[in-house]
Amino acid sequence: MPAVRAVLLDVGGIFHLPDHDHVIGAFARAEVTVDAAGLDRAHYAGTTRFTVDYTGELPWNEMWAAYLEAYIDECGVPDDRRADALEHLHQEFTTVALWTRVVPGSPEALRALDATGVAIGIVSNADGSVAERLREQEVLQVGPGLGVQVETVIDSGVVGVTKPDPRIFHLALDALGVQPDDAIYVGDMPAIDVVGARKAGIRPVLMDPYGLHDGIDCERVRSLHDLAALISR
Repeated sequence: MPAVRAVLLDVGGIFHLPDHDHVIGAFARAEVTVDAAGLDRAHYAGTTRFTVDYTGELPWNEMWAAYLEAYIDECGVPDDRRADALEHLHQEFTTVALWTRVVPGSPEALRALDATGVAIGIVSNADGSVAERLREQEVLQVGPGLGVQVETVIDSGVVGVTKPDPRIFHLALDALGVQPDDAIYVGDMPAIDVVGARKAGIRPVLMDPYGLHDGIDCERVRSLHDLAALISR
């Protein structure tokens, strides 16, 4: 990997995943039993439906519906329960409390990334509370604290701009004082993260823990530990 001065990170799929209890509850209301062990993979299976092959505005509703379809496919929902499962899952995914499960190993991996000496910032499509949530979970914060100290947390709910709009990435670059060529952006949804980073002139890196994005035209890593190792080399 070419020299990197700054790493910008998404939150969903990097530090947070859907809470298992909330998801299992949604499926239970649809009279479906699922194995918690497969729920993290189901999220990343859903991200494969956020493809880069679109023009104009991001077709969010279409891609989100495809995400949920892939999610329940991965969970093995029987055909006669699909409609109910989709309805209850969609309702659950609209709640703020859903995206609170800390990705196992991500705080430790972030410390390894921080040890490489790169500047670190966060760019997330969120609801305005992501900085506080990550601080409370002792994952990261701006300034001193119990988590890793990062330079900035750019939350779309605060700044009023959402990915893949390049302006949200430029806000982070300005906060870090680096140029696009000096940075990489790590996210998990190609249509939002890869497209958005490229629009901003930043090299994208896709988080792909299960190797589900074969064929995509960008660098991939399975964890932040892998990213830290690449940067160190």
